[in-house]
Parts: sequence; structure tokens; C-alpha cells
Amino acid sequence: MLSRVAERMYWFGRYIERAENTALLVNVNTNLVMDLPRVKHIWASLVDITGDEAAYFTRYTNVNEQNIVKFLLEGDQSSVRAAIAMARKNARTSREIMPNEAWEKVNKLYHYVNAMSAKGLNRMGRHDFLSGVSSRCQELTGYLAGCMSTSAAYNFIKIGRNLERADMTTRILDVGCYNLSNPDLPEIKEYEDILWTNLLMSLSGYQMYRQHVDDRVNGEDVADFLLHDTSFPRGAAHCLNEVANCAASLPRNDNPLRATSHAQRKLATSDIINLYVEGSLHDFIDELQRDFAEIHQEITSTWFTYDEATVEVVQA
Repeated sequence: MLSRVAERMYWFGRYIERAENTALLVNVNTNLVMDLPRVKHIWASLVDITGDEAAYFTRYTNVNEQNIVKFLLEGDQSSVRAAIAMARKNARTSREIMPNEAWEKVNKLYHYVNAMSAKGLNRMGRHDFLSGVSSRCQELTGYLAGCMSTSAAYNFIKIGRNLERADMTTRILDVGCYNLSNPDLPEIKEYEDILWTNLLMSLSGYQMYRQHVDDRVNGEDVADFLLHDTSFPRGAAHCLNEVANCAASLPRNDNPLRATSHAQRKLATSDIINLYVEGSLHDFIDELQRDFAEIHQEITSTWFTYDEATVEVVQA
């Protein structure tokens, strides 16, 4: 397949995953603020998770629920609507690569978001809208897993999806650690169990956590589960394994595999519980996110950079 098509499939996977994760995050956060009415920093943490503080403050001055929800649902960059629009664009220009029904599902998702996103701006209609986004993204992901051949195109979709997923998991975990260690928010300590439970729910991981950890919900076990557990699909270790497996089936994979293996080794040899107790987990997560960026860069330079005169071909 052409490098430009491979790149579209990679970003298609990332954008669908980004839309689903953002919808889950806003939905769970809405429930969290009802449980923690006296904690005002909760909404601001969502801007921290996206890493788009600069973009947010170019549009808004105040940090409040109304502005943040509008930014995350209808903004120009990391919003649900922007991610779905970009996913649709990548799918439309590569329609011959995916089953016809996949394009139809993407198109319906795009029109659903455009028609219904305004309902998500107020709490009354937010749950229904965001649940609709999440379920449609999951339906599309499941459909591709069941109906799309495991070709180079599908491997690029999976690489994009899992790299985006690993990045979002570490961002959500990092903000949880930040909130609990923030000296300006001493009241959060009273609600630590609620915070960690909602963090797991924002990753659809609460039930899986309870099956793997016998102890009550607590920060060190949640961090260890989300980073080390190789059987949980949204865990960082599982996502990196998926990236490595998909990359291994593609040609000229030395550099992407080397970068992925580096991140896997760092994660596997880390003592997450000790890092959490010592208060240095934030720095470790920063290192992981730099590793994810390096994996992305190696993927881009290996498979997506091409000369128009001699178009690169990626063969399965």
C-alpha cells in the first residue's frame, strides 16, 4: 500500500480512539463533579489531560465547566467533533481499503456528532450524547476487528489506536496523581477513593481492576494496574504489546520496533508502586510520554515520509 494511505489509516485509528476517550472522559467527569461538589479543580484537569492549554486560553479566559465542555466537544483541535471529522476525512480518501460498511458507520458517526453535539453542552443531554459517541466508536472498532482482513492497512489502524490509547491512559493517570498531590487542593484527600474509582471508570476499567486486585481501590494499585497489566486492553503495557506485534508484521520495522521495545523495557522493569509512594510517578509518566512521542516519530519517518517522485510502497 502507498505510504500516504498507510498514514491515513494510522491517523484514522488515532482519531477514532481520541474521540471515544474524550467522550468517556467528559461523561465520567460530569458524574465526578456531582460526587465532589466542593472540589472546583476537577474540570481544569481535563484541559491538562489533552495537553492543549495554549489552544484553550486563546479562546477562553475563564476555566469553568461550560467553556471546557464546549472546548472538548466542539473545539478546533482535540475535541470530539474535530477528531471525528478528521477520521472521516482519512476514511473517505481511502474508502477502497476498508469494508464499505465501515465507511457508512464513520459517516453516520460524523453526522450524529454534528447534529447532536449541542445537546452535550448541558448536563441534561450530555450523558445520552456522549454514550452515543462512545458506543458508535466501539461498534466501528469491533466491526473492523471482525470484518477487515489483517493486512498492512489494518495493522496501521491498530498501531494508531493503541498508541493513542496508551498516551491517553498515562495522561489520565498523571492528572489523578497531580490532583492528589496538589497542595492547593487539600480537600481532595477526603475523596481519594472516589477519585480513583472515577479515574478507572473513565477508562472503562473499574470491573477489570476489581477482578485483578483484591484490595480496596487505591492509588498505588490503580497506577500499577493501568501501567503494568498486560491483559487489560487500555493498559499501557498491553497497548505497547499490540503496537510491537503489528509493527513486527510490517517491512523495514527496525526503528519503530527498537523505540517500542525501549518503552516496553522501561515499563516492565519499573516499580510503579514504589514510584507512587515516593511521589516520583509524575516524572516517570513524563518519560513514558516522551517514549510514545519517539515511537510516533519513528513510525512517521519509517513508513509515512515519501518523495512524490518515487512514492514509497508498504507491503504486507
